[in-house]
Amino acid sequence: MSALILAVLLAALDQTIVSTALPRMAEDLDGFDDIAWVSAAYLLASTAVTPLWGKLGDMFGRKRLYLASTSVFLIASVACGLAQNLPELIGARVLQGVGGGGMIVLTFALVGDIVAPSERGRYQGMFGSVYGVASIVGPLLGGVFTDQLSWRWAFLVNLPVGIVALTIAARALPAAARSARARIDYLGATVLAAIATGLVLITSFGERWGWGSPAIVGLIAATVALALLLVPVERRAAAPVLPPAMPASRTVVFSSLIGFFANAAMFAVLVYLPTYLQIVHGVSATLSGIHMLPLVAGLVISQSLAGRWAAHVDRLRAILLAGLLANLAGLLLLGTIGAATDTLILSVYFLITGLGIGMVPMVVLTTVQNSVPATDLGAASAVVTFARSIGAAFGVAVFGTLVNTGFADRTHRLPTAGGFDAARPDTIGRLPAALRDTALDAFAHATATGYLWIAPTLAVGVLLALFLKPARKTGEPTASADRGDPGDLLATQSLDPARGTRPGQPALMRGQLRPTGPE
Repeated sequence: MSALILAVLLAALDQTIVSTALPRMAEDLDGFDDIAWVSAAYLLASTAVTPLWGKLGDMFGRKRLYLASTSVFLIASVACGLAQNLPELIGARVLQGVGGGGMIVLTFALVGDIVAPSERGRYQGMFGSVYGVASIVGPLLGGVFTDQLSWRWAFLVNLPVGIVALTIAARALPAAARSARARIDYLGATVLAAIATGLVLITSFGERWGWGSPAIVGLIAATVALALLLVPVERRAAAPVLPPAMPASRTVVFSSLIGFFANAAMFAVLVYLPTYLQIVHGVSATLSGIHMLPLVAGLVISQSLAGRWAAHVDRLRAILLAGLLANLAGLLLLGTIGAATDTLILSVYFLITGLGIGMVPMVVLTTVQNSVPATDLGAASAVVTFARSIGAAFGVAVFGTLVNTGFADRTHRLPTAGGFDAARPDTIGRLPAALRDTALDAFAHATATGYLWIAPTLAVGVLLALFLKPARKTGEPTASADRGDPGDLLATQSLDPARGTRPGQPALMRGQLRPTGPE
């Protein structure tokens, strides 16, 4: 578990650590116009390869692929740190995203391999906490490395930590059994990767290129066409990357949608609250991270408690609803913030929001893993991870558009002679003191309004959770499985009597590290 947690920490940090280092990268590598691709390249690659890593892990054993993806990530980290120009850095970030995507999805699937269904929630909760911490700590570390050493250390620091994680994993992870050999679904993987690429490009560059521009409209049309093409492609594949039972499963579909909406809200909070603190309250990047500690504390506490409660699988839906409602309450409270909101009040709002954020990801993933056969754990984990990644990109893009548009609408009449730009909130400091308060109020109001617009997405998640029926633990089929829902039947296999198990007993028990059914 220590090795897996370190790996997820590295992969999650590399989604956020570069944010504060981008200006210095652009200056050193002379690439201001295309610097946004440094972040987008990682997100695009890690999202696009997620389904393929998950399926290959099901087919060929997750340990060897986990070690391979971690190795790719570390090699790419060195390449990023040594890049001499922007194309080299972007290319290395793509390779780093390929490795990072595999590390994340295979970690989640490995937990499903080595932990009994009743314990999965507790362990998955650890990784949810890692994500939250990485979202806050990443920008701080990026700023510290950039100011004190060099932006290159934002990548090179991965090497010593990653080698430790790789060494532990190579020794400690069980060698999982492989499923029967089958032809890899190259066409399905390509179509799915193209869909992911389109979605990431749309969400990452929609505002920059213009939501109504030919490029974005063309990307939307192509992505929809590819999504329609994916269905017949996967039906004809011998070993589809996206098994047909998953889109037919209410548990998988509803859980993935909830993960999408929850991650959209979570990243709108984690990415933009530090910006609000730095611009409106005038704190440094380091102090903004300290102000965010109540949110991180709430996240860690709720992850821990939810993980313990999830041992009783019948409580999964109650935990999920509690988390979504707390998160929704937090967004509504954040919708009231202004330029003069007291720090103590903000801390309370942050704590409530963190408590809600922490409960959702673990329950979503555990619910899906408990509803599919052991042979599909990787693919199922990849579906949820894919949905959450797209949700994160969607949340950041949409919320950024809402804030920037709202700010521009309220400040377009302010003078620009001193260098103020209504399209860039970071130029507020260039305004005369008499007008600065007006601009700060405008940005705070735009941020609050953005959270009120994001809140309905969580309300949709609450409605979906009401109709979600988590599978029971230890091989008891759910009511929906009894009705023939192909994705909601727990993994039960005919076990080997020589190993002291009986028919109908779950294939994966705590301490039993390999599937024991037909291999």
